Amino acid sequence: WRNPEMAGVHTSPGRTLRYGWLTYALGERTLPRLSKTSKIIAVDGNLASGKGALALKLAENLGMLYMPEPDTFYMDKMTGEKEPLPVDFNGLCSLEKFYTDPKAADGNSYRLQLWMYAMRLLQYSDAVEHLLTTGQGVVLERSPFSDTVFIDAMFKEGYIRKECVEHYNEIRHISICEFLLPHLNIYIDVPAEEVQKRLKQSGKNVPLSYLKNIEDGYKKTFLPQIEADSEVLVYNEAEALDVEKVVEDVENLKFEKGPWVNQDDTSYHHMRMLVQDKQKVANLTHIPNFLPEITIGAHEYDEKYYAYRSLPGKKYAPGYNADVGDKYIWLK
Repeated sequence: WRNPEMAGVHTSPGRTLRYGWLTYALGERTLPRLSKTSKIIAVDGNLASGKGALALKLAENLGMLYMPEPDTFYMDKMTGEKEPLPVDFNGLCSLEKFYTDPKAADGNSYRLQLWMYAMRLLQYSDAVEHLLTTGQGVVLERSPFSDTVFIDAMFKEGYIRKECVEHYNEIRHISICEFLLPHLNIYIDVPAEEVQKRLKQSGKNVPLSYLKNIEDGYKKTFLPQIEADSEVLVYNEAEALDVEKVVEDVENLKFEKGPWVNQDDTSYHHMRMLVQDKQKVANLTHIPNFLPEITIGAHEYDEKYYAYRSLPGKKYAPGYNADVGDKYIWLK
């Protein structure tokens, strides 16, 4: 938004054309553009299990869009930043710190996991929006639905407090219900011992017990829970390398279960209205509860807000900032 004290004649906010109620009323429909491959596929597995390689090859073979697993700077990619903003504006958390000090007293582990859940939810909204607007399917690395295996593993390892788990579950309860499970979840089953070995080779010293808790969370909780509403395929590492066989298995699925089969143009319309509004999606992950790990004081918030607005190109709306080379501002 522009600073009203600096505004002259042009005081109205900028408008962008996007899908809305009028578009739907004038006949825009989703079902006609959907095809057999208009699906969302999530490839899951433990750390360093080969998810990315399989997801990319699946997307290439099925003619789908590949979305790599989001990192802590995913929001910067959504807003088109030329380079990642400081961590002060990206969740105040660090993945590197989690690997070196998972029990850090400043609450980094919980801030990281909560932030990653928000990033996965935003990416999932991007995936659903792409599916509904283009008809092209999407292959993801993980989804917000499987994120719960990490919060449970963290708690069992003593990385986070019980109050953090309760806070996370409350946020998850009010946000994940707005979305439908992926049409298909593929799980790559790599033993925790092998995962730890690979992580050590890349310089990450992750406890075996933590990796086993993630593995158990997938096998004993997540996968059994979603089988009623989503297709599930499980492969060991050798089987996952045979991409042609995996593609054949996917093409042979009938996709006859779950809420996706009951959708119509009206429900797709409401779904599309939600997923295109990223601010509304992000707001689903916020509740007014005090938790030391994530709560900051009013003065600190004020300080960070003005620090953000002082960054190049952040004082006014995009296109109105002379400090980054925007021109002809007075004509806009």
